[in-house]
Amino acid sequence: MTHPLLTGAQALSDRLLEVTRQLVAIPSETPPSDTGAAVEEAIVLAIEMGATSALRHEREAPVRNAVLRWCGGEGPPALILSCHIDTYPVGDRAAWTKDPFGEQDGTRFYGRGSADMKGGIAACFGAMALLAERAPDLAARVAVVLAGDEEAMGERGTGMMIADFPEWRGASVIVPDVGAPRLPRIGEKGMLWLRIEAEGLSAHSAHKHRGRSAIAELTGFLDRLMQLEALETPADHPARTVIAAANPLSENLSGAGESEALSRVTVNIGTIRGGSSPNLVPAAAQAELDIRLPQGVGCAEVLERIEAMLAAHAGRVRLEILRRYEPNATYASAPIVRAYLGAAETILGLPTAANLRIGASDARLWRREGFDTVVCGLTPGNLGGADEYLLVPELAELAALLARAAETFLADLPPADLSTETRHA
Repeated sequence: MTHPLLTGAQALSDRLLEVTRQLVAIPSETPPSDTGAAVEEAIVLAIEMGATSALRHEREAPVRNAVLRWCGGEGPPALILSCHIDTYPVGDRAAWTKDPFGEQDGTRFYGRGSADMKGGIAACFGAMALLAERAPDLAARVAVVLAGDEEAMGERGTGMMIADFPEWRGASVIVPDVGAPRLPRIGEKGMLWLRIEAEGLSAHSAHKHRGRSAIAELTGFLDRLMQLEALETPADHPARTVIAAANPLSENLSGAGESEALSRVTVNIGTIRGGSSPNLVPAAAQAELDIRLPQGVGCAEVLERIEAMLAAHAGRVRLEILRRYEPNATYASAPIVRAYLGAAETILGLPTAANLRIGASDARLWRREGFDTVVCGLTPGNLGGADEYLLVPELAELAALLARAAETFLADLPPADLSTETRHA
């Protein structure tokens, strides 16, 4: 039997798709994270779906954020639905076979940011409309947050809002970012973004013996760095249990090899530059890397190993840390995680499982500050590439899931006890 919340959300399907369409039609690419127009449109759409207040937040232009409330909610929220309204760049328009600013084809809706995550915003609006109708007192305790800058790591969006609204502490958070409705994510890998510069000695290539190749120096060091991929989550770490339990469902939905990738360090050499001519020994070379860290492997441990590797290059290789985030996770027993898992089973009537997430989201910023946080969202198609799309029926499913999770979580929450407990691995 279909749950009443899902029936109600399906009745809103056309409206949810139209909200998604209108948001996707407004560019909000990062860079430059100019989210002003998209936020203003989102405020109009939210008010049309029952929002009673909208607070604009902008500390560092052009990143504009907003906080939306329903049912007269004014006090500190007990639950935050944390969305980002910026998107990846559209990229090469010629690579798109569909309109990058919105086009429907059957059960797929295409456009940059459709799945990641303007469709998620529409689902939040739908969830709040449903919750406001069923339990306005609960809806008043929820804040829907729209942030810019997520695709550039979110510090000017969610990061600054967390800092500027200290009264939010004690709330729990759902991030309706991409994934799969049946597979909420309760932790994320850490990351180190590094710039590596190597120094050589220029010479004519015919006299190679008189020079020293910076490219050879650099590639030699990069070969050593690949040894970091042998680092894994310790066998007795609780993340191992989470990954193993979710494996059958997770690998089926997210692709074979996900469990291994979640459990070990990965090193990606994203850019490499050096030299100016085939007949010159290069005097300088540079590479930029993205290193992802599993639960139980911290930034300090990885950097210590890298420093030991640098010693073999006698000062000819230098390291700059561009970004640094630790692995993070929320207890699977946290009330918000339990509420979402129960909602997914109730609404979808299908097996669900909590797992970790390979990619980063704004969840790590919330967890960094002590908020219990779970990530759940639409199943993305062609994420980050041309012809990004969402599955239209999932808009209603996610709206119903979010409404049910909020309803369960808030109904069980003692009014005077909003404490959280978060594990940082």
